[in-house]
Amino acid sequence: MIRKTVANVTDALAGVKDGMTFMLGGFGLCGIPENAISELVRLGVNDITCISNNAGVDDFGLGLLLQQHQIKKMISSYVGENDEFERQMLSGELEVELTPQGTLAEKCRAAQGGFPAFFTPAGYGTEVAEGKEVREFNGKMYILEEAFKADFAFVKAWKGDAAGNLIFKGTARNFNPCMCGAATITVAEVEELVPEGELDPNQIHIPGIFVQRIFQGKDYEKRIEQRTVRQK
Repeated sequence: MIRKTVANVTDALAGVKDGMTFMLGGFGLCGIPENAISELVRLGVNDITCISNNAGVDDFGLGLLLQQHQIKKMISSYVGENDEFERQMLSGELEVELTPQGTLAEKCRAAQGGFPAFFTPAGYGTEVAEGKEVREFNGKMYILEEAFKADFAFVKAWKGDAAGNLIFKGTARNFNPCMCGAATITVAEVEELVPEGELDPNQIHIPGIFVQRIFQGKDYEKRIEQRTVRQK
């Protein structure tokens, strides 16, 4: 069995450089690869394209990369709670490609499965369809969407083993699974790393064949993007 473990986040991100395209799992602040993002900030990698559902908040998640102007282009489904993301987009400092959320997920899943493109009805008749092939199937119009091409995919899982098998917990099982194997190199950070054979095969969400590097993460904050409580 091939062992995928690396000593730390620095070894996990070996080979990243300016101008690359990165996929980053998570939804809002749930299940984001906190350690990988912090390392990208520390490395000062610039002119990067980020494929992620959103860009975190101003001082956390991908917002940390936006603060340092390390991101050249964001491919995401919404601006979310990040004021700096919105400011850079409206000022023209940041290139933004807004994509329907289901299409974003499917473009990851297509890359994961080795499919170059697929047809979807989402976005037909809107700006999303501009410049794309349109075809009719059973009386309904569809647009052609190409699968993503990324250099690295950074994902966060609850538990993993040395062979790269992953288990996600709760709603952290969002964009993370479909980004595994959807890039040239998939890096998984986990809260708990165990030896091969310790995970119940029936509980594994992503098999290790989709992961090239795995490491034990640390110091997870797991912030809440927007806390709402009931009035007493």
